Amino acid sequence: MEYGKDELDMEQRRYDAVIFDLDGTLLDTLRDLTDSLNAVIAQYGLAERTLDEVRRFVGNGIRKLIERAIPGGTEHPRYEEIYDAFCAHYGAHCMDATEPYPGIDSLLDWLTKAGYRMAIVSNKADFAVKRLNRIYFGDQIPVAIGEREGIRKKPAPDTVLQALRELGVERERAVYVGDSDVDIETARNSGMDLISVSWGFRSREFLLEHGAVPEQIASNVHEVRRLLE
Repeated sequence: MEYGKDELDMEQRRYDAVIFDLDGTLLDTLRDLTDSLNAVIAQYGLAERTLDEVRRFVGNGIRKLIERAIPGGTEHPRYEEIYDAFCAHYGAHCMDATEPYPGIDSLLDWLTKAGYRMAIVSNKADFAVKRLNRIYFGDQIPVAIGEREGIRKKPAPDTVLQALRELGVERERAVYVGDSDVDIETARNSGMDLISVSWGFRSREFLLEHGAVPEQIASNVHEVRRLLE
């Protein structure tokens, strides 16, 4: 079936739901993350980080980002101050340069019309996940879960399983879509099928080195749809 044709018969398709990672999968957030990080650490006399460095630092939540970005990590005497300052700055500037990757809007439109249920599960702070989802995707993705107290973050399966409960879908009828090694581990720990995407923060080679199945790596949204079909 070519892109733009009618939806699959509901009884013929394999999945009822798609669980997406956010950063590096749906949204290109790298510039805003880098700019907020550098704006904050410069206030503390620390060396700024490049886009490529921040690309490697992200994926495990804000605390891990700050730990990787500053000398001494969590042992830095002002680690908590820097973390709080970053959360405040990023909360105010998380949409300055962020935008969906090419074709994401069309993919979500197709999924919606085809009757798939969708959720976002991210290690980004919960407030930012919900805000970005609401602004960029409106009502298309009804469930958005980020890092918060009381539930283990990825690669633990907890947030994914919570999303499935909220969607009312069994894991066997859902597929996880993400761009990183954390997402590969998350899908494995959740007992779910996985589509890895190579347009985000990690390359195809990196994904293969970390256990992605070659036939389940998509380089664009058309390939995601093909894998779903």
